[in-house]
Amino acid sequence: QVQLVESGGGLVQAGGSLRLSCAASGRTLSTYTMGWFRQAPGKEREFVAAISWSIGNINYADSVKGRFTISRDNAKNTVYLQMSSLKPEDTAVYYCAAKWGGSPSSGSGLYFSWGQGTQVTVSS
Repeated sequence: QVQLVESGGGLVQAGGSLRLSCAASGRTLSTYTMGWFRQAPGKEREFVAAISWSIGNINYADSVKGRFTISRDNAKNTVYLQMSSLKPEDTAVYYCAAKWGGSPSSGSGLYFSWGQGTQVTVSS
């Protein structure tokens, strides 16, 4: 199993930036794809971005393309989500998750390990 711990959330004004981190431990991550999801109050969890660990294939939700960047540091077993031009509608709890294989899929049901989440609040 792989354990995931998110950090970096907080309160930011609209137009600002935040960088989320997800530290992974427990097993080698070379065969995993890592994803970021978010869930706003009263809404379903939605896909944000994903990156395959070894190949670097990347996938973004349309709502964050051009504003968010997912990346990874293999040496640190950490995946990042750089968020820029933040909007109030980006307010949510952000989760990182891991799945087998190299396809950066958007389906949450494919991910088997989840972090505890980190709150991001964007004020207008």
